[in-house]
Amino acid sequence: MIVNGVDVTALSQTLDAIRQDPKLGAFQFRASNTWLGGGLNRSTIDRFYGAGQEQTRPKPFSFSADEPPVLLGGDSGANPVEFVLHALAACLTTTMAYHAAARGIEIRSISSALEGDLDLRGFLGLSDDVRKGYHHVRVKLRVQSDAPAEQLEALAKFSSVYDIVSNSLPVEVTVEIHR
Repeated sequence: MIVNGVDVTALSQTLDAIRQDPKLGAFQFRASNTWLGGGLNRSTIDRFYGAGQEQTRPKPFSFSADEPPVLLGGDSGANPVEFVLHALAACLTTTMAYHAAARGIEIRSISSALEGDLDLRGFLGLSDDVRKGYHHVRVKLRVQSDAPAEQLEALAKFSSVYDIVSNSLPVEVTVEIHR
């Protein structure tokens, strides 16, 4: 059975498999990145670990990030904080569609508009009192469905990226020097 473009039978089988063997739910996603000069860099997404084994995509994904000219970049791609907005929108959308499908809730369309407020003084080191990243993000999801907005909002908040950006998490950064 397909609901919201999701194979609910396969989804139920996946859920049952993870219930029976919780280790199947452990995933590790990876990205590699290379600086190309100025604000331009490129990330590649290829392999990941999931469902108990290494997974390789048939074709790697590549994303360029850059800064707009007003931030001294060449505007060759969205900047990293814009990618965060994209990741949040994409994950909220996918999560809502999947969780709704699992519950038999039909969704006819989902669109969203996001805004993130950031004060460069933190990033530039000009003020210790200003956060380096977004200090507020607003998401407006427009959904065509017969389900109540509160229920759909609750389903969307199962999003992994929503959890990442709305809660603190440890991030370990190391630098290796190669001469």
